[in-house]
Amino acid sequence: MNIALVGYGRMGHEIEPIALRRGHQIGLIIDQDNISDLSKERMTGIDVVIEFTTPDSALDNIMKCLGMSLPVVSGTTGWLKDYDKAADFCRHKDTSFIHSTNFSIGVNLLFKLNAELAGLLAGYPEYSPFIEEIHHIRKLDAPSGTAITLAEGIAGNNTAYTGWRFESEDGSGRVPVRSVREGTVPGTHIVTWDSETDALILRHEAKGRKGLALGAVIAAEFISSRKGVYTMKDVLGF
Repeated sequence: MNIALVGYGRMGHEIEPIALRRGHQIGLIIDQDNISDLSKERMTGIDVVIEFTTPDSALDNIMKCLGMSLPVVSGTTGWLKDYDKAADFCRHKDTSFIHSTNFSIGVNLLFKLNAELAGLLAGYPEYSPFIEEIHHIRKLDAPSGTAITLAEGIAGNNTAYTGWRFESEDGSGRVPVRSVREGTVPGTHIVTWDSETDALILRHEAKGRKGLALGAVIAAEFISSRKGVYTMKDVLGF
């Protein structure tokens, strides 16, 4: 594949060597200093776009690439109120799109285990969930997209919950989420179901960004020859 990297921060720098090792080439790198290169002329010959930018710029970047009928992999979080707009536009342009709050294979296994555990505990109201996410101080959004996905996985499989709330907010029926920003932590997510007698804990601790980068490249390989809107469940087969 000939890949365009839109966003060349920490994730872009992780994705580049992994894509090259898997036999792909990086045909174009676009960052804030050359955003004008996000044009049909410069995108000629590109097979797929991998986008990791900022919450404020993600939708515009994604829509421009989909408008060129290019497959797009996006890992930017904090803009998902407009996700349906991007998904609908993808279908209109007859191309492909995948967004994930976390492309790590391990985290996607966590998503599945989290949803299944929430369903198993639906009949046991003595257990209540709590989510904690810990990231580096430069992370722009809070809570993390991964934490929100975990909360949505609980709400989607346990009728006692309808969404999430910040830990400091009141509101029964919503999963409390604590966000911690410290040091250079790549990302830790902990789901605890607590009761008076015991606690069930699911934990994922990233050792770096390589797992996310690998998952993004695998997602790009998956959608490069397909049409439609996909999720990492489709990519990983679970």
